Amino acid sequence: MFPIKSGLEPKRKQELLEFQKQAGLKFKDLRLLDLAFHHRSFSNEHNNFHANNERLEFLGDSVLGLVAASYLYNSFKDKPEGELAKIKASAVSEEALSKTASKLNISNYLVLGRGEEMSGGREKKAILADALEAVIGAYYIDSGFKTAQKFVLRLLESTINSVLEKKFISDYKSLLQELVQKKFKTVPKYELKKASGPDHDRTFWFSVSVNGKVYGPLSGKTKKEAEQSVAKVAYENLCSESTVSK
Repeated sequence: MFPIKSGLEPKRKQELLEFQKQAGLKFKDLRLLDLAFHHRSFSNEHNNFHANNERLEFLGDSVLGLVAASYLYNSFKDKPEGELAKIKASAVSEEALSKTASKLNISNYLVLGRGEEMSGGREKKAILADALEAVIGAYYIDSGFKTAQKFVLRLLESTINSVLEKKFISDYKSLLQELVQKKFKTVPKYELKKASGPDHDRTFWFSVSVNGKVYGPLSGKTKKEAEQSVAKVAYENLCSESTVSK
């Protein structure tokens, strides 16, 4: 079944035991947890190690989505589908997951290739979020849905509450679009201004035009991140202008 070594080095085993204790997990097979922390950059640089966490991430993403949707459906019976979808999108976004991963100190347990390590991979939001999803996928395989569900709910509840209280917003693009459509009867227009860096460490700059006014450009490690950053600035500026004009 396992695409990785049958045993774990004592030091690595101790690290994994430390992680699962602080995260409130109890794996039957720590090799699954170990695999969840292996980024593809490591397997790309080591010909004798072909496994990485991408398949576990794929599975964990689905488990996370189902648990979040089920929780929202059963907990907020008065909210329409559109509102539930927005709450879910924020709660399981890369921004939210990377923050949760940071709280769990996941960066300390990642196994990265040398190039990714040198480019600051341990702090990249996408890598942290993906690793957390991989841990969820690994726990689902190891201990079943109900046990994985309890873990996910512990992670999600505070984030969902923050979303409901407007303390946490991840999807500024949607908020900006709604505001611009309401205020100007048009939509924001995003433009990629520049992209630089090697394939494993790209940086993108986006600007956004709203009713003739341009905001940005602002940068991000992914196109999505850059768009969200500039959307946030535009949204907050427009909200501020609306408040002043009242």
